[in-house]
Amino acid sequence: MSYSLAAKKMSSYIQTMLCILCTLHSMFHMACGCVAEERVALMHVRSSLVKADSIVPDSWGQSGDCCSWERVTCDGKVPRVSGLDLSSMYAPQGNSITGSECWKLNLTVFSLFRQLQLLDLSWNHACLQNLDGLQGLTKLRYLNLSANSFVGNDTMGSLGKLTSLEVINLVGSNISGTLRNTGTTILSKHSFMWVFLALIILHVYVTAFKNLKHMRELHLRSNQLSGSIPSSLFELPRLEYLDLSENLFQGHIPMSSFANIYSALRALKLSGNNLSGAFHFFWLRNCTMLEKIDLSGNSDLSIDVKFHGLAPTFQLRSLVLSGCKIDDSIIEGPNFLGTQHHLQMLDLSHNNLTGSVPNWIFANIATLVYLNIASNSLVGSIDPMWHHQSALEMINISSNHFVGQLPTNISSVFPNLEVLVASNNIISGYLPPSLCNISNILIVDLSNNKFTGEVPTCLFTDRPYLTILKLSNNNLGGLIFGGVSHLSVEAIYLSSNKFEGTLPNNLSGNPVIMDLHDNKLSGKLDTSFWGLSPQVLSVASNNLSGEIYPAICKLTSLQILDMSDNNFVGSTPNCAGELQLYLLNMSRNSLSRFSRGFFNSSYITVLDLRYNQFHGSIDWIHSLAQTRLLLLGGNRFGGQISPNI
Repeated sequence: MSYSLAAKKMSSYIQTMLCILCTLHSMFHMACGCVAEERVALMHVRSSLVKADSIVPDSWGQSGDCCSWERVTCDGKVPRVSGLDLSSMYAPQGNSITGSECWKLNLTVFSLFRQLQLLDLSWNHACLQNLDGLQGLTKLRYLNLSANSFVGNDTMGSLGKLTSLEVINLVGSNISGTLRNTGTTILSKHSFMWVFLALIILHVYVTAFKNLKHMRELHLRSNQLSGSIPSSLFELPRLEYLDLSENLFQGHIPMSSFANIYSALRALKLSGNNLSGAFHFFWLRNCTMLEKIDLSGNSDLSIDVKFHGLAPTFQLRSLVLSGCKIDDSIIEGPNFLGTQHHLQMLDLSHNNLTGSVPNWIFANIATLVYLNIASNSLVGSIDPMWHHQSALEMINISSNHFVGQLPTNISSVFPNLEVLVASNNIISGYLPPSLCNISNILIVDLSNNKFTGEVPTCLFTDRPYLTILKLSNNNLGGLIFGGVSHLSVEAIYLSSNKFEGTLPNNLSGNPVIMDLHDNKLSGKLDTSFWGLSPQVLSVASNNLSGEIYPAICKLTSLQILDMSDNNFVGSTPNCAGELQLYLLNMSRNSLSRFSRGFFNSSYITVLDLRYNQFHGSIDWIHSLAQTRLLLLGGNRFGGQISPNI
């Protein structure tokens, strides 16, 4: 046997024995389950977290086998690190992330993981330079760096060197850059160099995308990327998911009727940019797998939904076209939407659509979960809408010109409804008591309509999940809160109606907002036995009278209090700084005396005492350190105004 062969066998034997010893005795800190250089790299990551005063996983460094550590995955006969889930690792001790310095992390530390396939560093608020440190990772398929912050300016340029990537997520990572389109331009000799550099940058970016032949998902939402969208993105053969929303992209979407858009595309999201020109759905005719389209928030983008007699090969699940330029053909039909039998989300809001209510939406699409046609100019009766829609959870038809009434059996029509928003229309009739039979209802907004009658008391007290109830600006009446004393709703808006009676002095519950202004409430405001902690309370423009009871000082959570335009008399209570008010409006009453303690708050930003019968000096305003708006007109204050005011 040769010396070299014997040496190799001996080395293998020694390595095996060392691993056995390491398993039996944790005191041997040798890399038995993982390669030593990978363990060293992970300890470097641990060290950087410690320097950043962050909490680190307990298992890191406890044994020599880094494959047994939390968030580490290993594969292979000779175990090598194949996956690192390091999301939300940065957790400063005793400080919030927003108040701490960012985690300064150099990505080159991961270059030692030669078999790495998955790297998740999301939600660490780390400061990163670029992706150059990952270039040697030829097997890296999944990379998630979302919710971090890139401080360099060549992030996208270095992306193209990671040719093995299949999924990359850079959402909310502070990435900027410009992809400039080139064209015929008259150049001065002084601008030639800048244009030459721009051409180089454009070549780098376009090349970056052309190299990503394996890319399936590209998530770039919520950054500061600008310029035009490169056409090479739509030529990636395996691309399934493209999200460029909430950036600063401009110009046309680089597609045409002859574009070679591959059939693998499942989701196209370009919302919240400054895109213009025209987008024809016919361009997507070959995308057989397409499920989601979001082009919303591009106010200069014209949408053409015509398919020229052809039926699309795809079945959409989500279509969001809010705030674009869509012609009325999308609701008049027939169009391709009539062929979509699995649609769950449809948003056509903020498009200035005209015409009658699109009844076919309810009649033909039984799978709808989310429907939003708000802020258009649609007219007609809503009565034909009420088809049985067992899947519908959210409906928003607000800010149109609809007439008609809610169905008496609304709980049978929409048994799983969670959000009903129909405000700013001309809907009339009574509020159906069957609203209370919708067990999962969270938000009801029927404000600014023509509803009459009383509010079913069950909406105030028997709906534990109902969070917001907006019924303002109608013709509703009856006893306030229907006479009940326990309120289960968190935000109650009943203003500008005809509610009457006195406010119960034994109110209980957990409302945060109570807006009762502009009604016909009378009697005294006695909060002595209120078991409430509202942050906003408005009883303005009613017929409340009498003195303001000192018990109001118990409402220590109050931030906004509006008692204006009533008949209150006497003095303000002496709360001695107990209230932490930001806005206090007591104007248009008959108050004549006040305790300085009621206004002695460093929180008050707006104070309105106009049109009362207050008198005396105003030297007390020195205590209002944070006040930005002070209104005292229509009183009988006297004395001198100090120059120190």
